Amino acid sequence: MSAAILVIEDEAVLARNIRVYLQRLGYEVEHAATGEEALERMGTFRPEVIVLDFQLPDIDGLEVMQRIRREDNRSKVIFITGHGSEQVAVDAMKAGAYDYLSKPIVLETLRVVVDKAVSEVRLTDELTYYRTREARESGLDRLIGDSAAMMALKQLIRQVIESDYRVSDGHLPAILISGATGTGKQLIARAVHFEGPRREAPFVELNCAAIPAHLLEAELFGYERGAFTGAPERKPGLIETADQGTLFLDEISDLDLALQSKLLKLLEDRAVRRLGSAREQKTNTRFIATTNRDLEQLAREGKFRADLYFRLRIIQLEAPALAGRADDIALLAHHFLALHGLRYGKPQLRLAPQALGALQMHSWPGNVRELRNIVEQAVALAQGDTIDADAFAALASSGPAQAASGASAEPPVQLSPAGISLGQVERDLLLQALSQTGWNVTRAAKLLGITRDTLRYRMEKFGLRAP
Repeated sequence: MSAAILVIEDEAVLARNIRVYLQRLGYEVEHAATGEEALERMGTFRPEVIVLDFQLPDIDGLEVMQRIRREDNRSKVIFITGHGSEQVAVDAMKAGAYDYLSKPIVLETLRVVVDKAVSEVRLTDELTYYRTREARESGLDRLIGDSAAMMALKQLIRQVIESDYRVSDGHLPAILISGATGTGKQLIARAVHFEGPRREAPFVELNCAAIPAHLLEAELFGYERGAFTGAPERKPGLIETADQGTLFLDEISDLDLALQSKLLKLLEDRAVRRLGSAREQKTNTRFIATTNRDLEQLAREGKFRADLYFRLRIIQLEAPALAGRADDIALLAHHFLALHGLRYGKPQLRLAPQALGALQMHSWPGNVRELRNIVEQAVALAQGDTIDADAFAALASSGPAQAASGASAEPPVQLSPAGISLGQVERDLLLQALSQTGWNVTRAAKLLGITRDTLRYRMEKFGLRAP
């Protein structure tokens, strides 16, 4: 699609030459001879670029630009000034003009400036589109679940966001999100950012486990030209890129100890220094880190800096495992069914009751990510309108107990012909784990393969209290 250009010029010959020239280059061009006419045109004609003369018969170009800016911050204004009007050009640039040209106008020079301005408008539009889409897909409503664990998590996130809005100095506290792989830690981080006061600022992601340690420092802090072999030019790091926004550090436990020290200094000083530079730059970056490991235990073992751990967990959130969110399995399954049904052109698909039962019986060691993937597989291979239990047959033999002991292993709890009370079995197992650990909730949760929040919820459910 061709870009739209509005030429505001009262000299008829010059205006015609500019209009014809830009039209030959493929631009859609309209002309206005006065400031008032131009302002009227702006109501229906939305140009990417405005070529604006300072000397107009009714109002001067600076006032025209200021009035345009009240309604439109998107278009780029290229000012045209007469000979000896350098101060006008300076005033125009201060007022927000993109560039200026002095008369007599060289059409080739005008083309270069217009092309560049159009490219920048298109790039800004594209970034705005993706940022808007990212925000739309990253709010609290993306955290699907009505279970007690999820409701508690959402409430805690709301409290964090409310607190963020009240911070007086603009420096938001670091957040540490813990939880097993596949529990949605990234979605939690996005919800905090895109629901908070920095929603319009960058959300920059870095997986600490995906980049070799010797490259990670340059990626984070950036570098100056010639800082090391293979650094031909200056490059800002992700910390600078995320300034005024959020830097999301996924799997922070994989960060090298030497780099942990530099990150700690950055968090304390709020200043970043590129590799090869002697100058520090102040930064206001919000850090959100995630881990699927016990950082406190790693700190005790000397594998993670204890001071960095405490600095990162000013606010701590925990993503609950799907095993502790049984009430959410059906909700998530139907969500993924609708999502992948649209992707694969099968929006009519539904889950048979037996298929839903098979999903609810699974232990979900891979958490929500495993559920999403197994539903996508079922959708991709579905032949009719209904997905039945056979689509999830592989789940019956994929649990951790079966994988460890083989298909012939006996289940840990025997079901007698007379039946059994599932609630009583669950209560007994909770008591056993708590008794073995001296009612240490963290250790008992590990024994049971659930999170601390899930264990606390189930303790409240059965009225269990430490003796």
